[in-house]
Amino acid sequence: MATREKRLAQFDGEGEPPPDLPVQVLCEDQSGTYELPFACRFSNGAWRNHESGGLLEANVIGWRMRREDRNGPRPVSKCDVETVRR
Repeated sequence: MATREKRLAQFDGEGEPPPDLPVQVLCEDQSGTYELPFACRFSNGAWRNHESGGLLEANVIGWRMRREDRNGPRPVSKCDVETVRR
């Protein structure tokens, strides 16, 4: 199991992200740390679900750019296209 420090090191955002930028967040509760499975944004001093706009009821301890933003869009392979056509 990853330690808190290792997980936190993977979330390299410093300070607050630019307003309304969708990012991945790392949260913490009494059970440990966890990454939310949806994009979030920091707006007007609060963390929100990027899609719904709902206020997060979680303790956000780190953030990072979303993978697709860091690496560019994922290329579509011929295999992926064939699966979609079926």
